[in-house]
Amino acid sequence: MTSCPQLKLFHNPQSRSSCIRILLEELELPCAIELVDFKNKPEALLAANPLGKVPTLLADDAVVSEQIAIVQFLAELAPGKNLSPALGDPLRGPYLRALALYGSSFEPAMIDKAQKRDSGSPGMSPYGSVEAVEALVRTQLSKGPWWLGERFTAADVLWGSALSWITQFGLLAKTPEVAAYIERFQQRPAVVKARAKDAADAATLA
Repeated sequence: MTSCPQLKLFHNPQSRSSCIRILLEELELPCAIELVDFKNKPEALLAANPLGKVPTLLADDAVVSEQIAIVQFLAELAPGKNLSPALGDPLRGPYLRALALYGSSFEPAMIDKAQKRDSGSPGMSPYGSVEAVEALVRTQLSKGPWWLGERFTAADVLWGSALSWITQFGLLAKTPEVAAYIERFQQRPAVVKARAKDAADAATLA
């Protein structure tokens, strides 16, 4: 990496954006944080992302939105941290699959489950069935210690963050392999540090 863009994150500590703050700590990337009160979203956020969603990242003049895109973008800014398998790495495909699987299948399945919505016919559903998605996650985590095996990647920041709150809401059973994965993730120094910052920021927004 020859240079890093100036980064600014629109962030609410009680949202999916908490994943991005953890990743920033893992990567040790400098980033300005603008806290977002959902009741009064800043004009700068709406100008960058008319959907008003967090996380939204500014990288110099470029807008990077959508959680998975931000995860991939940031991980590739710091190749020395080895959190994003490079082109030619055998883990590159499984890593990209892990990112896409979360957004295209797992989260839609969990939202449907939370809303008690029928997933419809398997041919029309983006994920097939909730049961199949949950079984896939449990099987993957049973191979541990991380999503891709021995190597911790940015995909684990995404999945570790998500599974922490999804199990808190009872949407996914905290089976032994899921519980062990979450515990390993939560013990990482970057996670501890990011969550301390988020706790302080949450208090200012209360």
